[in-house]
Amino acid sequence: MCLAIPGQVVGMVDEEHRLATVEVAGVRRTVNIGLLDVDGTSAGPGDWVLIHVGFALSKIDGDEAHATLKLLREMGVEYERELEELRASVIE
Repeated sequence: MCLAIPGQVVGMVDEEHRLATVEVAGVRRTVNIGLLDVDGTSAGPGDWVLIHVGFALSKIDGDEAHATLKLLREMGVEYERELEELRASVIE
């Protein structure tokens, strides 16, 4: 199963290449936020985004992010597997 997981942007790594540090369940990874620039909803520090395979797919509000994280935690194994894949990923 492939999930898009909510993460919070904590800072920019490379503005030119649209790379940001995003935190998901205590795991920080570099994520490309460039796809959000296409529809004018660019993200910055403090914003919540849905991420999948190293890309932010959409910007969401904090309430939606927390509700989604709660639901994902209840999924158990699939959510834990997705977090393990996130921990193992590296985008530079």
